[in-house]
Amino acid sequence: MRAPLSWLREYADLPAGVTGRELAARLIDAGLEVETVERAGDDVRGPLVVGEVLAIEELTGFKKPIRYCQVDVGKANGTGEPQNIVCGATNFAVGDRIVAILPGGSLPGGFEIGARKTYGKVSEGMICSVSELGIGEDHDGILVLPGAPEPGTDAIELLGLRDDVLDIAVTPDRGYCLSIRGVAREAATAYGVAFRDPADVEVPTGEGEGPGVAIADPSACDRIVLREVRGLDPSARAPMWMRVRLHRAGMRSVSLAVDVANYLMLELGQPLHTFDGNKVSGPITVRRAEPGEKLETLDHVERKLHPEDVLIADTTGPLSLAGTMGGLATEIGDASTSTVIEAAHFDEIGVAKMARRHKLHSEASYRFERGVDRELAHRAAYRAAALLAELGGAEIVPGVSSAEAPVAPVAITIPADHPDRVAGVAYGRDTVVRRLEQVGCTVAGDATLTVTPPSWRPDLTDPNDLAEEVIRLEGYENIPSRAPRPAAGHGLTGAQRLRRRVGRALAGAGYVETINFPFAAEKDWDALQLPAEDPRRRALRLANPLSEDEPLLRTTLLPGLLKALARNTGRGFADVALFERGVVFRPDGPVASAPRLPVDRGPSADEIASLDAALPDQPERVAAVLAGGREPSGWWGAGRPATWADAIEAARTVAREAGVELRVEADRHEPWHPGRCAALYAGDVLVGHAGELHPRTIKAYGLPARSCAMELELRALGEPAAPRAPHVSTYPVATQDVALIVAEDVPAATVEAALRDGAGELLESVRLFDVYTGEQAGPGRRSLAYTLRFRAPDRTLTAEESGAARDAAVAAAAERTGAVLRGA
Repeated sequence: MRAPLSWLREYADLPAGVTGRELAARLIDAGLEVETVERAGDDVRGPLVVGEVLAIEELTGFKKPIRYCQVDVGKANGTGEPQNIVCGATNFAVGDRIVAILPGGSLPGGFEIGARKTYGKVSEGMICSVSELGIGEDHDGILVLPGAPEPGTDAIELLGLRDDVLDIAVTPDRGYCLSIRGVAREAATAYGVAFRDPADVEVPTGEGEGPGVAIADPSACDRIVLREVRGLDPSARAPMWMRVRLHRAGMRSVSLAVDVANYLMLELGQPLHTFDGNKVSGPITVRRAEPGEKLETLDHVERKLHPEDVLIADTTGPLSLAGTMGGLATEIGDASTSTVIEAAHFDEIGVAKMARRHKLHSEASYRFERGVDRELAHRAAYRAAALLAELGGAEIVPGVSSAEAPVAPVAITIPADHPDRVAGVAYGRDTVVRRLEQVGCTVAGDATLTVTPPSWRPDLTDPNDLAEEVIRLEGYENIPSRAPRPAAGHGLTGAQRLRRRVGRALAGAGYVETINFPFAAEKDWDALQLPAEDPRRRALRLANPLSEDEPLLRTTLLPGLLKALARNTGRGFADVALFERGVVFRPDGPVASAPRLPVDRGPSADEIASLDAALPDQPERVAAVLAGGREPSGWWGAGRPATWADAIEAARTVAREAGVELRVEADRHEPWHPGRCAALYAGDVLVGHAGELHPRTIKAYGLPARSCAMELELRALGEPAAPRAPHVSTYPVATQDVALIVAEDVPAATVEAALRDGAGELLESVRLFDVYTGEQAGPGRRSLAYTLRFRAPDRTLTAEESGAARDAAVAAAAERTGAVLRGA
């Protein structure tokens, strides 16, 4: 909504020095969203004056008409002599009053004016059109002023070229602010000054002589008013002040009847529609569309009507889409002399659905969707008729045709201290009553108030709405800010601390955290190579997805991570390591529908239980993906590409933060490569998988070759243990290396586990440092070399003790895996 400050001043007694920016700040404090304040005409500089055309000399020999004019500009040029101006427009004559800008002046856009020679004559200024003055779009001819203003009169003041225009983004609950009336009321309240309601007019009543009116469907419309004017001068145009205001508000001038309807819609907030009275047959009815009906609207589109469409119709059929757009058959034309003015109150939802159904959004539908004052119809229709009579020489047909369906008034009961309890501020009953009355409510009662909202505030329906009005008018900035005081002994839960530790550990290992939408598509399951019976294919479908491309809730973190990996590598980042923490949604059976709970109280234990029962299982997981180089190359030597082992190490990094040591076993699990996939166990519990991705998955997502990934479930790691600092022994370490020859199909992790179990408590760590296959190992066998570190917490180990521990470890490995000590 664009609201010129000068228009607002007509109905709100704002202080004389208030600027548009100052008013915008006050309105923002009151809860309105003022996006910009345009200082229209701020770059216009005079002398810009009224001129009288004294003489016109037609210049010949040019491709277009050129006129050399003598213009009386009074004393504006300092001499009183006529000003000589060259002009290419032909829509004015001797004696007309025009607007002239003299040398030294400036028009909108920084267009500087000076005296210059053109077409063989010296032009001492310029005769202006409305587009050049910035007050309209018509540039076919210059502006001819009505009446006979005195030559030399300041045209900047006369035409209102300078004005502050507030551009307000009106939220759906503030439909009343889609009008000068509504914004002026807010402005008057913000400054505590008087407000004059432009709708406060005396409306004559009586039966109309024009077409009758009826409401066939009260659910679509509860009030409609018709007034008729006859004898309208078809050549009459809206006065300049009205056209300027329409232009400032973002609308173009069309014809007098249309301009008056648009002007009153902007001023009052009541959309109006004008029909050519000579093209309306019989009584008018508000009804739903009938099967097979069509209507050609003003945009020259023939529309097939839906049974739920709301229509204005006469005996011949539909005349317009109610509250949205009129029909072409009854359009006001250049020769129209009779006009039927329609003002109505239509159902918000009905208009909104119809506008979306036909993809036909208009200024009228925009207002009806947000709620229009039901009591405005009579006043707006009469004001429109009066303006057409005043400006177009029309005669108002006596009486009015109207129909309405009864609507029960809304009364809200609210404790007088309810706003105090909502805001935590002691406003007091008097302040609450005063603010509600400023909004337009009728208030009765003492400790408990009975509040009747005004007709222009259909959004006020419950006590909290009224509390919000009191709080915003008293000022959100006056609500004290107090930091919450947590109870002693409370802090992060163990699960929360674990999540933070996991994030820090992976970030420290070189991974970058991503946050993806929790949505997926059926094609993701195919891209991950999931079998038909895989439980990850059983996903919940959203009722109203953000995108039809991803209508499902994810059952694994991998699709979002793999897409993020593809985006990064596609933008030139060859070496990428990403991780994500988040929940997945795993329904294990039919999901019950969630109950709708009341909002006037907290939920009971049974209601909470019913909500929980309607939710799918939502385990929290951690996943990581890698591609490219894991260690960069440089002057220090060659780099190293990311491999399946790095994905496993990422999983171990997560598990260590939970105080768990993972057991790794070879496995086949989609979407990993069948020969490079590891199952991850915490004890005997499967917690996840890691390894190199399947080539088909890599191709489906457009990933670099041999990309790797891991995913594990945090809760499967068990209750998170509080981290404890390890005991650091001050005694020296004893290092022993062993090389074991095993069959090629024996996993290195199995050998390592046997060494750990056999070595006993003195073992500090085991590290695989070499893998050898060749003649010395034998066919079908390989050599695995480990470094064993032994240390005692209370003494220096002897060679005999470390050797015995080493031999015990080798013996355990030989027994469980068939390992043979290399060289033995």
